[in-house]
Amino acid sequence: MRLQQIVLDSNDPARLVRFWAELLGGEPVEREHGWAHVEPSGGVRMSFQPVPERKDVKNRLHLDFEVEDIEAAVVKAVNLGATREGVVVTDEQGSFQVMRAPEGNEFCLVR
Repeated sequence: MRLQQIVLDSNDPARLVRFWAELLGGEPVEREHGWAHVEPSGGVRMSFQPVPERKDVKNRLHLDFEVEDIEAAVVKAVNLGATREGVVVTDEQGSFQVMRAPEGNEFCLVR
């Protein structure tokens, strides 16, 4: 068994795929029926499925992205439309910054 892709619900898949393609690299691909995806180099395909509902509560799953410099990654993500949640947290595992993508889904930048 192998993880093929991660699928995220989205109100605007075309907008969200452009955000993730700019942040992670890769070409945004818009598909039939409103779907979109991006395949970052060395990563798993991220697909975006159109749904009418908005995100109202905390994610049950979030993505962690390893970065060399958390602050530089925060600046890039914010410039692309993400928002920062709180401050950088450091524990025995390292440091991380919680972020929200343009539609509110949480993800972490990890060092």
